[in-house]
Amino acid sequence: MKTFYWFVLLAVTFPAIASQQSTTTHQDFFDNIAAACGETFQGYSTFPDNPEHDLYGKLLVAHVTACTEQEIRIPFIVGEDASRTWIITRTQDGLMLKHDHRHADGQPDEITNYGGTTTAAGSALSQSFPADQFTAELIPAAATNVWTISLSEDGQSLTYYLERDGHPRFKAQLTKQTND
Repeated sequence: MKTFYWFVLLAVTFPAIASQQSTTTHQDFFDNIAAACGETFQGYSTFPDNPEHDLYGKLLVAHVTACTEQEIRIPFIVGEDASRTWIITRTQDGLMLKHDHRHADGQPDEITNYGGTTTAAGSALSQSFPADQFTAELIPAAATNVWTISLSEDGQSLTYYLERDGHPRFKAQLTKQTND
């Protein structure tokens, strides 16, 4: 009978500990991104290296702005195209990443608000966001997407990485800019 009680205790305790650890790493990641609020990162795509890709060779700029306790907005500019914003939101169980796409007049694009929610603990420096159901319905080909955002330990670089069907699809390496 004692074995049964130990089993029940462990079955109840370990998920609670795992959930607490996930919440902690999610919060630590959120805090690390928020610490870069007001900062600008820029760079180029490092994958794919195909000149036919629509982001190839274009300057990529991410501005970490509009940071609150619940949400961080990161406008992502591709060349002259300022239509994209990454939105990282704290949820009860982790973090959610959405991609807000707008037309020049501010109206939402028909393909907008796609992304996903964390399903694993990740780390204080890196979180992955598998595509959610909304994304799968909006963009069926993106149903297997996993977006990962990572900061370097020194906070000087930001990586945005996308996989589809378990294969690399896009990677941008951005470096923090100084105000000199």
